[in-house]
Amino acid sequence: MRVPMLDLKAQLETIRDDLKNTIDEVIESTRYIGGPMVEKCEAEIARYVGTKYAVGVSSGTDALLVSLMALGVGYGDLVITTDYSFFATAGVISRLGAKPAFIDIDPQTYNISPDALQKWFAKNPDKIGKVKAIIPVHLYGQCADMDEILKIAERYNIPIVEDAAQAIGAKYPSNNGVKNAGQMGICGCFSFFPSKNLGAIGDGGIVVSNDEEFAQKVKALRNHGETTQYYHSLVGGNFRLDAIQAAAILIKIPHLENWHALRRENAEYYDENLKLDDVMKPAIRYGRNSHIYNQYVISVPNRRDDLLEFLSKNEIGCKVYYPVPFHRQKCFDNLGYGDSDFPNSIYASEHTLALPIYPELTTEMQDFVIEKIAEFYK
Repeated sequence: MRVPMLDLKAQLETIRDDLKNTIDEVIESTRYIGGPMVEKCEAEIARYVGTKYAVGVSSGTDALLVSLMALGVGYGDLVITTDYSFFATAGVISRLGAKPAFIDIDPQTYNISPDALQKWFAKNPDKIGKVKAIIPVHLYGQCADMDEILKIAERYNIPIVEDAAQAIGAKYPSNNGVKNAGQMGICGCFSFFPSKNLGAIGDGGIVVSNDEEFAQKVKALRNHGETTQYYHSLVGGNFRLDAIQAAAILIKIPHLENWHALRRENAEYYDENLKLDDVMKPAIRYGRNSHIYNQYVISVPNRRDDLLEFLSKNEIGCKVYYPVPFHRQKCFDNLGYGDSDFPNSIYASEHTLALPIYPELTTEMQDFVIEKIAEFYK
């Protein structure tokens, strides 16, 4: 049996006609950049997340980049973030001439550790004035511990940029009620990369916010800093969302909650049937219905790479998210970090493995995955 890591063809079969018809509308309109389709997409995402504003951009990476630009991040500044995520989280900081300050992760959720974050501030009082933002990542579809992170950020008057690229629809039970990922900081940044729970048919992203001034600044920066045509109050970039990607998102949004539910069902099936001492299942910090399972990541204390090879040979899609923590990336050698600063990030990079979790995954496929993992450890 072949079990792919992700099967976008299976998803396409359920929306093919609607998708084609909506794309035809865009083609006939000749409004390919911006326009009513993008505006409608922005309104729908703002409604779904629960924010006043949403600004469509060209990718999840550019969502992060333009958000930091809107906060004035530049040369000599510091931006604090996790040591363990997709490269874009750290890369956008360096692209603006700022320096990333990496924080170790929680060993169970793999999200940034509030305790480690607080220790950074205690150890670096001379650097606090240079910190322009904190970027927590809601990794794999589960929110970081935002109450604690916001408490620290508010103490030092530092804005929070939520990297929610993998977490649209994830919930957080805050002290002020249940919040959505992306709703809690100055802004939230989402990716529409095709593999995401809400993916486009190319690249795309969006920035959400409740701050009107911030949202208007992002809107200008995505279009070269233009406020009126050919008049530029800022130096921005070309970070615009195209109408075809917006159309794809509009077709998929009505299906999103059902897709989340199917991923949760698949996660629950793994949890109940993957009963091996050699495998640690993903931690559920706030209840299953708060998690959207962009990835289902197991921890395997022994022989992770051998298991990966074995599953791959049996045509089971699986992947390591992520094999190299930021502090070990060659481009960050100059920051002077050592492995002793990030034991949890290193462990995650060497012992975790993502299994197929997409909505169309069948019980038979999951049984095959479970059977082969058990076979390997026998």
